Order: sequence, then structure tokens, then C-alpha cells
Amino acid sequence: MLILTCPYCGIVADETELAPGGEAHLVRAAAGADDAALAAYLFERKNPMGVHFERWRHAMGCGKWFLAARDTVTLEVYGTYPAQMRKPPQDIVKAIRKRKPDWEDGR
Repeated sequence: MLILTCPYCGIVADETELAPGGEAHLVRAAAGADDAALAAYLFERKNPMGVHFERWRHAMGCGKWFLAARDTVTLEVYGTYPAQMRKPPQDIVKAIRKRKPDWEDGR
């Protein structure tokens, strides 16, 4: 079972208390973008084996959206952080590199 800590209220919650929101750190298609760019934004998502950055909402708690870094194979959680951050904090990047030295940030 996936267990994440909400960075806002500090509650440690299992996945039944959370709502998934898909891939994190997506760049929206710009206003006036062509159909191909809009389709890529709406439908094309990474589905990696390994480190992945995701959006989650603490649905049964404070209700706020946050981001999580985890391994999709082992469910190991490297950390959670506020949704307003454009990239993962350095402590999470260090935690990932400690466990996976060959990891390259391919976001």
C-alpha cells in the first residue's frame, strides 16, 4: 500500500485517503498552440519504471494538492512537497540519487 505524508497538514495517509492527479511538472500548451501540441499536453504522459513525480490530493484530510516523488516499481517514496514548486526540492533529489546513483532527471 502506498503511504504519503501531506506536506501541508503533516498527516501520514495511505492511498485510500488520497486522490491521484497524474504526472507532476507538466508544461501546459501555450495559448494559440496547434492541435498537435494541445493533444500532446492532454494525452501523452510518461509511464516510467522507476522514479516518477506525481500529483496527489489529500482528499480525506486538508483537501490540498501536493506532489510526490516515488518509485513506480518498489513504491518507495522519496518525499512529498507543495504543489506550487516547479521542481523537486534538493533534499528529495539527494534522496533519489542516494538510492539510485545512476538516475538522471529526465522531466
